[in-house]
Amino acid sequence: MSESRPGDYYPKECPPNTTSVHVTALDGLVNVNSLFTIAVFVGLSLTTKGQQSLEDRTACDAGDGEARRLLVYEVVSFSFFLFSSLIAQGLKLAINLLNSKDTRDAVRAHINLTILRVGMLASAAGSVMGCVFLVLSMVCVIEIRLGLLSCGSAAAVRAVAALVTLVATALLAYISTALYAFTH
Repeated sequence: MSESRPGDYYPKECPPNTTSVHVTALDGLVNVNSLFTIAVFVGLSLTTKGQQSLEDRTACDAGDGEARRLLVYEVVSFSFFLFSSLIAQGLKLAINLLNSKDTRDAVRAHINLTILRVGMLASAAGSVMGCVFLVLSMVCVIEIRLGLLSCGSAAAVRAVAALVTLVATALLAYISTALYAFTH
């Protein structure tokens, strides 16, 4: 095994156009998308007609419009997560198929880094957009269960504020990390 010099990012037997950590990152992305997809189907189960909120005022109950929006947001969210997962699985498949020289080491295939980066960026963008629409669908779930935000339901406002704050912070960290990885 060759020694790597300080400042070298890859050992001599692992040139820069090989992938070792990318397969693990793609696996993680697919796994997270799978968890989010489960959340989508849980949200879809809440699209029942005539459901009453926990708010005491019947004027605060969500109508059919909120249930329709929930369904649309859930389907769009699912579509983005599926897009992201399929891109990631395609990249993993390409890496493994290109590794025909040494079948014992499936994470060292030589692949065009531009294609890999664009594919990973597209997959990450799909996950981010899926999260945005999942948050929108969760806002609809909150309105259906806790009362419309327009009624000023304190529980609904607090729940939406916590949801948006935490998810926006996490998405900002994810986007920053993905952009850093894309440019380095």
